[in-house]
Amino acid sequence: MHFFLDSRLRLLQVAPMKLITALIRPERLREVKEALFRVGVTGMTLSRVSGHGGEREIVEHYRGSALVLEFREKVKIEAAVSEPFVEPTIRAIMSAARTGEVGDGKIFVQELERVIRIRTGESDNAALTPVTADVVMARARQLTEVEA
Repeated sequence: MHFFLDSRLRLLQVAPMKLITALIRPERLREVKEALFRVGVTGMTLSRVSGHGGEREIVEHYRGSALVLEFREKVKIEAAVSEPFVEPTIRAIMSAARTGEVGDGKIFVQELERVIRIRTGESDNAALTPVTADVVMARARQLTEVEA
């Protein structure tokens, strides 16, 4: 647990929150998004980014000139989650993004000090998820059983 002082100098206890950032192949975005929805993570930010890791450079030819493409297109997914959602989120991304080839991406997990929902003023876990991971997982199992 984390503690901080509010505006009235009262000590408040806050459950840990994490920012999960994943860099994935663009062609795996649909699968990753569906996997995140299944574990109850529906709030995320997506960005198109370019990067270079362990992948080889690509040489393309354009109008008789060789072009070296050092950077690969990736999708950056950011999701702020409460502690019960951290491991399910990581597992969902890994299972949906993995192809087994160089360039599958990376997942970064960082501590979040505070989160505030601008519209309502809710803060910390209340600004992230209104239910626990267990409730979301139970709902997902019910939906899976209905579809089967």
